[in-house]
Amino acid sequence: MMAQKELILTYEGLKKLEEELEKLKTVRRREVAERIKTAREFGDLSENAEYDEAKNEQAFIEGRIAELEHKLKNARIIDEDELGTDIVSIGSIVKVKDGELNEVLRFHIVGSAEADPMEDKISNESPVGAALLSKKVGDVVSIEVPDGNVVMEIMEISK
Repeated sequence: MMAQKELILTYEGLKKLEEELEKLKTVRRREVAERIKTAREFGDLSENAEYDEAKNEQAFIEGRIAELEHKLKNARIIDEDELGTDIVSIGSIVKVKDGELNEVLRFHIVGSAEADPMEDKISNESPVGAALLSKKVGDVVSIEVPDGNVVMEIMEISK
């Protein structure tokens, strides 16, 4: 059996997972149960597409609930109060200067479960996130990315 990968979350990420779990357990379960009840009233279940769809959705929701409960049970929460600003770590907010584009970018380094590039949250396991970990202000990092090589200088580390 494979060893389980540690799930690392910020406090914000923990809250998002808890909120999703709560909504699934209270709101979505009830909605799907009502859809199943209504679909049963249509009669013959063997040819009832609404019933099949509702049962499939119910299975998906129950699977997601189990997944979230497992993640929350095995998560390690990063205490942002204990984060320093001397080196980049999970939970750090890093400003870097892209050497090629000559623009300043901002990344929040998070665990893989929280990564959301649209919100500038990058995983500690991504090429950029992994390359920035343990670096200091002023360090210049060369990062192998799918498009080639990117050089970034760390301008600021905050929490």
